[in-house]
Amino acid sequence: MSNLDHWVKRAHQWVDFGLLRVASLLMSMASAGLVVWEPTLFAQAIGGFGPVISPALIWATCAAMVFGVGFVPRRWYWQVFFTPYISLPILAYILFLRLA
Repeated sequence: MSNLDHWVKRAHQWVDFGLLRVASLLMSMASAGLVVWEPTLFAQAIGGFGPVISPALIWATCAAMVFGVGFVPRRWYWQVFFTPYISLPILAYILFLRLA
């Protein structure tokens, strides 16, 4: 195990608890459901699907789903790519835009 791998595992221990995983899973399912159910209304509510928000929404939904189901990638670079530290605030912001 390299130092970088060990550091990434230690950094993710802070968010490794069940309640956050459940919240992550629910938020990712809600965002995916809103996009699938009525994409035009969802796009209007969040200000449109632009070149920044669309990839951010797709990535954050996928990363939150990976984290929410409890899957931990083996390699450190995939753990960094699917990190909940970035995906959960993006997803929370997009869902907040939908509710506001």
